[in-house]
Amino acid sequence: MRATVIHAPHDIRVQEVPDPAIQQPTDVVLRVLRACICGSDLWAYRGESARQPGQRIGHEFLGIVEEAGSEVSGFSVGDLVVAPFVWSDGTCAYCAEGLMTSCPQGGFWGSVGSDGGQGEAVRVPFADGTLVKLPAAAASDDRLLTALLALSDVLGTGHHAAVGAGVKPGTTVAVVGDGAVGLCGVMAAKRLGAERIIALGRHQVRTDIARAFGATDVVAERGDAAVAAVRDMTGGGAHAVIEAVGTEQSMRTAVGIARDGGSIGYVGVPHGSGTGLDLDVMFDRNIALRGGVAPVRAYIPELLPDVLAGTIDPSPVFDLTIGLDEVPAGYKAMDERTALKVLIKP
Repeated sequence: MRATVIHAPHDIRVQEVPDPAIQQPTDVVLRVLRACICGSDLWAYRGESARQPGQRIGHEFLGIVEEAGSEVSGFSVGDLVVAPFVWSDGTCAYCAEGLMTSCPQGGFWGSVGSDGGQGEAVRVPFADGTLVKLPAAAASDDRLLTALLALSDVLGTGHHAAVGAGVKPGTTVAVVGDGAVGLCGVMAAKRLGAERIIALGRHQVRTDIARAFGATDVVAERGDAAVAAVRDMTGGGAHAVIEAVGTEQSMRTAVGIARDGGSIGYVGVPHGSGTGLDLDVMFDRNIALRGGVAPVRAYIPELLPDVLAGTIDPSPVFDLTIGLDEVPAGYKAMDERTALKVLIKP
């Protein structure tokens, strides 16, 4: 089959790799219908996250079960399913607590020795604990299929940030980051009942999506100017802040715009964000910090009905659609910010 591999920074290739096969009786082999490029993939693309030459890449996908191991009970050949970005056994104490990302037998797609999502097929370990079945009719609804793909990562990650930030009815929320996760954080905050949602961003195409998703205000400034603007317009800061970037500046901004006694939900993959934290400031102002790798498998059953009903529609975050052979160009487009999030149709 063909799959996307990374050989070096800015060297993404689509090439022939061995077809996936059942290795354990709990596996399934999945034919990929939709995949995408994640903002976090860009860290590897830019050389800021180490990868072995020839390693697979991609962790967001959905597709059709083509083969199922003898111990798989929840899925049959022909089922349409979505995969969260981490596989998990579904039976350990962490999985029972809804923290599938800490499953001792779990792992990330595209890690050494595993298939990546940006390919024609994937071997899925622990299928019963990992996958979620989707309505078969969705396979013929292109818009719905695209919206359902967001369940594999960005929608659940935005929701995790909103939960970590303590968003509840009547709160004022500020969102740092205008990428797909930040925009899904806006949607999640709206869904959880936030009264006011301030999106920080300066790219009108993205802030227009933020407004469509529920943002009531947009702040285009950055750094100290952004902090001053948000604190002024809120009379002291936001009750809940979503941090969806992961840099030193984004974390400093998040702390600066949080109201005393407020909370920050952070889901931006850390790339310097630790130096943006001043515990003395957070201690003095009673600011809480919660978040981390989103256990999206725990959130899919909650979010799926709303996506199917059209109550929420994250599909606008995908603004460029390509075939598998065009994936290298897709990475370049996202790296140069000419695309927000790239959808792949293998």
